[in-house]
Amino acid sequence: MKLMPEPYSPSHGPDAADLTASDADLLADIRRQARVHFSQARGSHDWDHTLRVHRLCRHIGAAEGADLLVAEAAAYLHDIGRAYQDRSNGHLCHAEKGANMAREMLAAFKLPDRRRENIIHCIAAHRFRRGEDPRTVEARVVFDADKLDAIGAVGIARAFLFAGELGARLHSPEVDVTKAPAYSSNDTGYREYLVKLSKIHERILTPAGRRLAEERHRFMAGFFNRFLEEYEGEK
Repeated sequence: MKLMPEPYSPSHGPDAADLTASDADLLADIRRQARVHFSQARGSHDWDHTLRVHRLCRHIGAAEGADLLVAEAAAYLHDIGRAYQDRSNGHLCHAEKGANMAREMLAAFKLPDRRRENIIHCIAAHRFRRGEDPRTVEARVVFDADKLDAIGAVGIARAFLFAGELGARLHSPEVDVTKAPAYSSNDTGYREYLVKLSKIHERILTPAGRRLAEERHRFMAGFFNRFLEEYEGEK
């Protein structure tokens, strides 16, 4: 899939208000380089997902007093290793791979070492199931933003989109899906909800993120309760 050119102006939107002109230009360059890595991305973790995470990072980062250059750069870069994990059927960790890729990419940018290492740490620490613990404000912001995009209405849609990418069934009521292997025909949207999405609201790290997570979780839980009732013909 060829990516169409995307207009971007660092003088437009929250970036201009919260970043210096040089930082905004640097962020625009990082954004352009990051986007190249999504030409073959699956829909559940595509560039649109990255842009949603970026918007959440700006919102949460401003509320938490984060270094927005670090948080926004990490948001653009957090999934650049995702295609490698998908091709390995989950055996390779995309957070670790992405952090290594970002280290190489960012070496060409004029960044203080502290900021560069923080961006790399944010990428390495953004994964829910494994990886480093988020140690900085910016890493906690990126972690929360990525997790928020996995719950609520968007999270439901992405869960079923991911299941479709795998060729999974709509539902597998005759098996214990919590014991079903990932990347299998039983890796359904409902399985994703049981093993991961239902737990996310308890793992959110920032006050601003928790406020968003609670509402998204309530909506999502109600949906899956209704889904089971409809599947069984009760509603």
